[in-house]
Amino acid sequence: MASTVLEATRAAHEDLERLERLAVRELQRDPANARDRLFQSHRVRHMLDLVVSTSDKLVEIYEDKDSARKDEINTHLTAPTQTLLFSKYYERLKEIRDYHRRNPSARFVSTTDDYEELLKEEPAIDFTGEEAFGRYLDLHELYNEFINSKFGTPMEYSAYVGSFSQIEKIPQSHKTTRQYREYLEHILEYLTSFLYRTEPLQDIEKIFSKLESEFEERWMNGEVPGWGNKSAEKEAEAEESEIDLGYYSTVEELVELGPEKLKQRLFLLKHTPLEQLDRKHFAKVPRTKDVSNTASNGNNFKDDLKKEIALMEVKMRRLCELLDEFFVRTKENAEKKLTLTYEEMEAEREEEEVQADTESDDEEQQIYNPLKLPMGWDGKPIPYWLYKLHGLGQEFKCEICGNHSYWGRRAYERHFKEWRHQHGMRCLGIPNTKNFNEITSIEEAKGLWEKIQARQGLNKWRPDLEEEYEDQEGNIYNKKTYTDLQRQGLI
Repeated sequence: MASTVLEATRAAHEDLERLERLAVRELQRDPANARDRLFQSHRVRHMLDLVVSTSDKLVEIYEDKDSARKDEINTHLTAPTQTLLFSKYYERLKEIRDYHRRNPSARFVSTTDDYEELLKEEPAIDFTGEEAFGRYLDLHELYNEFINSKFGTPMEYSAYVGSFSQIEKIPQSHKTTRQYREYLEHILEYLTSFLYRTEPLQDIEKIFSKLESEFEERWMNGEVPGWGNKSAEKEAEAEESEIDLGYYSTVEELVELGPEKLKQRLFLLKHTPLEQLDRKHFAKVPRTKDVSNTASNGNNFKDDLKKEIALMEVKMRRLCELLDEFFVRTKENAEKKLTLTYEEMEAEREEEEVQADTESDDEEQQIYNPLKLPMGWDGKPIPYWLYKLHGLGQEFKCEICGNHSYWGRRAYERHFKEWRHQHGMRCLGIPNTKNFNEITSIEEAKGLWEKIQARQGLNKWRPDLEEEYEDQEGNIYNKKTYTDLQRQGLI
């Protein structure tokens, strides 16, 4: 009976409710280890994708572009009189009974079991050996691309991981080249893929959409880091002695570079015969083109290119912030490998594989943890001595963060630079400077801010106390004292 439009609509609504209940039930279950936690997230993400696809089908049904739903309602659910309405109802009921009489197995068909299987399946997640099932980043391809590029510098892999997001060190003159743009594209492709594989419940599209809307306003105001100072960009371009022809397919696009840049390029090719020139130095001349628009089109081309690359850099920085913990872990792992021999690395890798194989995926498995210690990266409770060393049993509350709790001194000290505390300080209208470290009370923060403002007021120039006067005997007084003595006739 699901062939009818109304029955398909009812079934779709039922599927949505069932998927929502299954997702909630799955999230209420405590995963046994890190691997199980990752599988849980991917299962929930798969359910959410099914919810989205089913909702799209419902939207198409309700839009009713072919009027099939409207015709079915008019045929089976409407009638001019109540008598005819009941007669249509019983006719419809008879059709349904006849259908189930001819197809006895249809009444037992249900998709409940199919959805229940979603909770038991083990999602297929592809990780490289270097990524160790999502523990580390595998940046070796990007590392090789970086050190072999014009804008890159030779360095160790561990140093590259540590300075991965520091793209502001790359000269501005290299940032408008095709090679740098492709490098950014590869970075975004890998980091987006890794984030989806390790944190599938993150809404990456929503994050990028918000970034793009904020970027447009900042770009118009010249507030994008590394791209706001246009004079610096022009100087960097002037210092570049070689033109990258990768982006220029026509002569008109080269005209906007200006005669000085073109003369530099021609000087480099001065002693090279024409027949020995590389084909990349030649460009095809278009048949027809409005020469009057050449300069403006070239400028627009360069501006659009800079804007696109700047947006890619902003997205890259945001992804690096989201994956900051993985970068730290990857750098530590790369530095550790520098001290290991090949045999030790192989033994460590085999040990990790054995641990991964022996992990139980049984939902009923319970880890003995009577002290309620936090879980480590391996899904097991951390040692008690480490728990005491870091003071993870000590709770710190911050009123500025909305009475949010931080466990351990380290987390408490780090939170003063994190977004939640910064947002709370902005709401109070107080700058988040070092003066306000260790202050978690709103009243204390306001009081200190008033004292700082008052102190800044005391540092202002006050003529009555700081302006100096000298009498006939050479004695020095401030303005107020000198005026009082003079008024009393003492000087």
